Amino acid sequence: MRLILVLVLTVLLPAKGMAATPETFSSAKRVISKIYSQNPVSFYCNCQYQSIKGKLRADLNSCGYIPRKNAKRAARIEWEHIVPAWWLGHQRQCWQNGGRKNCRKTDPVFRQAEADIMNLVPAIGEINGDRSNYRFGMIAGEARRYGQCDMEIDFKQRVAEPTADRRGDIARIYFYMSKKYNIKISSSQQKLFEAWDKQDPESDWEKKRNKMIAAITNEPKQRLVYLNSADKKPD
Repeated sequence: MRLILVLVLTVLLPAKGMAATPETFSSAKRVISKIYSQNPVSFYCNCQYQSIKGKLRADLNSCGYIPRKNAKRAARIEWEHIVPAWWLGHQRQCWQNGGRKNCRKTDPVFRQAEADIMNLVPAIGEINGDRSNYRFGMIAGEARRYGQCDMEIDFKQRVAEPTADRRGDIARIYFYMSKKYNIKISSSQQKLFEAWDKQDPESDWEKKRNKMIAAITNEPKQRLVYLNSADKKPD
């Protein structure tokens, strides 16, 4: 099995710096950045990006993105937690006693969850900031705020509606994180994510991404499949 994993890793990933599961958010960002170097496109807006002097810079013209307010932040790529760090921590005692900083210091489960590369995607910095820790959902009649980018955010209701071709990805990541770290999902979101999972099946890139992540984390069975069984439990 070890030999198989080494061979998979050699074929799918760059040789340097990809040998171990990241243990911190900082190291996780370096690892996931190398994975996405094979598909440098932002998650929500499909903007192309490239590394310039060690910084990831978005090509806003490639996707018709128009900054809503913060052009400087919109020009850079940031690594977004699909399940926000707030959701990862607020159900844990460490968060009640000192927030994210205390969780990083005292709670190994939180550190593992925060550094889980399955939960990280490249996002336009402004989108990352605007989405904050809002839940995902559907927004009726919300106008687009970011040019041609079909990402809608209702700041009053604290809801973010992603483009249709990312909804299944989001659902499967939530199912994975919920099962692995015992994160609660409300019944309404569970039903929504079940629908998104069906409506937006895995793309070729999502499958490849998950295989690369599985090779790094030594979890070859870590494919995000949601079993639509009678009890509605994630696999």
